[in-house]
Amino acid sequence: MQITAERGDITRATTDVVVNAANSNLLGGGGVDGAIHAAAGPRLLEACRHLRATTHRDGLDVGDAVATDAFDLPARWVVHTVGPNRHRGQTDPALLASCFTRSLDVAAELGARSVAFPAVSAGVYGWDPEVVATVAVDAVRGWRPQGGGSVEEVRFVLFNDMLLDAFRTALARR
Repeated sequence: MQITAERGDITRATTDVVVNAANSNLLGGGGVDGAIHAAAGPRLLEACRHLRATTHRDGLDVGDAVATDAFDLPARWVVHTVGPNRHRGQTDPALLASCFTRSLDVAAELGARSVAFPAVSAGVYGWDPEVVATVAVDAVRGWRPQGGGSVEEVRFVLFNDMLLDAFRTALARR
């Protein structure tokens, strides 16, 4: 699997899947979540409301992932994942790693070959960017598909130089 890091706007990623750092309520928010909802258009919110009315009545658990169509984004699907919030005492790196591995599981189930990730939990959820980068890179490198599907490319699409540096450093480690 090819794994890269780049500075950019994840809402413009031309991958099969764009991963959304969602809130557990799946109904939009700030940061990456707000940007993805704005760029995807109102049908994304309707799809998330449908998930809340059917399969995810209580919201999405931290570390889990679920997919919707991507609507007005250049990607085919959005995989929503809920990162752990350090400010709420969610400090287990395994929960953070699960965001990346569960997102890849869902992407593989969809038949996606390429996935773009943001720095899940490195924003308002209070995780140190270097920790997020290390956990994310290790989780992606260690991921193995559970059945069919094969993700061939993972791109970490990061919105500032500090995050990009953290992910490049993590990728340089072997």
